[in-house]
Amino acid sequence: MSLIGDGLNKAVQKAFTRPAPKSAGAQMRYLVKQLGGTKAVAQMLRISQRTVERYVKNQIKAPRPGLAARLDREVKARWQPQIRAKAKQKAASTGGIIIDTRARLGYTAPIGSTDQDRIRHLTLALPPVHAARLFNAQEAGASDARLQEIAAEALKEAYFQDGGRRAGSLDEVRFTDIEHLEFDL
Repeated sequence: MSLIGDGLNKAVQKAFTRPAPKSAGAQMRYLVKQLGGTKAVAQMLRISQRTVERYVKNQIKAPRPGLAARLDREVKARWQPQIRAKAKQKAASTGGIIIDTRARLGYTAPIGSTDQDRIRHLTLALPPVHAARLFNAQEAGASDARLQEIAAEALKEAYFQDGGRRAGSLDEVRFTDIEHLEFDL
């Protein structure tokens, strides 16, 4: 997937009230129940229907690393959808989102300012409007580049312009070379 999209998903997963299934058999049974049959799960995971049935019956216990990663990703994507929706709604309406990043940040500004890009480590609370924009874009299927633009706009307003109190003449913020990125609700 994408760096920012994965970061948003991990932040939402921290709101889960129960842990997702861990064993391959339990994960496979959960997916079979969610998708309504072994055929749909087999197509989604790109394995045979018979293999899915073996996992459901615990005849196979340890999946290959690639399958284990796909299985875990698909289970977590469907786990506790109501809790996930409430966490997103809270972040988008009242709570906001915290971004912790180490990346190259710079900006375009009038001549005479020190706008050179440099590596910065920021931990910053973004207002709910930016959380809403990030989650809405993610749900609409935005690319990682678009999510990165939205995050750059959020950093521009929250960090460089400090909510409109300074640097009002900034045109654009560059948010590149991301070394670390983590979100928290």
